[in-house]
Amino acid sequence: MEPQLLHRVADSVATVVVHHPAKRNAMTTAMWRALPELLDALAADPTVRALVLTGEGATFCAGADISTLRGSAQEAQELAVRAEEALAAFPKPTLAAIRGHCVGGGAQLAAACDLRFAEESALFGVTPAKLGVVYPASSTRRLVALTGPATAKYLLFSGELIDAERALRTGLVDEVLPGGGLGERVAEFTRVLASRSQLTQAAAKEFANGHADRDAYWTAQARGSGDTAEGVAAFLERRQPRFGWSVPGSAPTSG
Repeated sequence: MEPQLLHRVADSVATVVVHHPAKRNAMTTAMWRALPELLDALAADPTVRALVLTGEGATFCAGADISTLRGSAQEAQELAVRAEEALAAFPKPTLAAIRGHCVGGGAQLAAACDLRFAEESALFGVTPAKLGVVYPASSTRRLVALTGPATAKYLLFSGELIDAERALRTGLVDEVLPGGGLGERVAEFTRVLASRSQLTQAAAKEFANGHADRDAYWTAQARGSGDTAEGVAAFLERRQPRFGWSVPGSAPTSG
């Protein structure tokens, strides 16, 4: 099978799989280019309430396919940043499920997700210093926001790999699971995400990402959504809520 991004939607969760096992799921130019369009389609799908990004088999993503840098390294980096920003802007919760190596462009993609769950054997690295590449400013700021400046500098200056325990301690990942336990935990947690209010999630995502000029918009959305009344009623009636608000561009679902 050619290197490509595979995807499926089941139980309100979209799963995007980086598929290039011959090169430890390294991202080709075509794959970088394809990701924003795929994300747009999944964002508009009313059945999708959360998204998981993972790699084929035992590796998340070993970065960019270096052979693609023999042409225009600048163009390759621009494509990677465009894909990263599209992932960061995805309007529903995103989670990176990480096994094995999460390096270079793979770490770039993982950092653009809202959350990162990893197996205890996973390894992480940000490696532009090994290639003489200037890491993009937006990617650097995102890494600093997750880990703090000291860890970001350690990773960027050295290009060295760190293990999952250190990644957890520094904020690069949110949960570390024992070998074989990642799939079950991701399925369990995304079921939780899919059951919650998309209104709450979408507003929280914007606020957490630093959008400070949308308070009035979200106040109006909350007032007209009916989600709060439904959530309170469901709590008092001891039942699952049926939230009606959905991300603009996708039709409402029964929740």
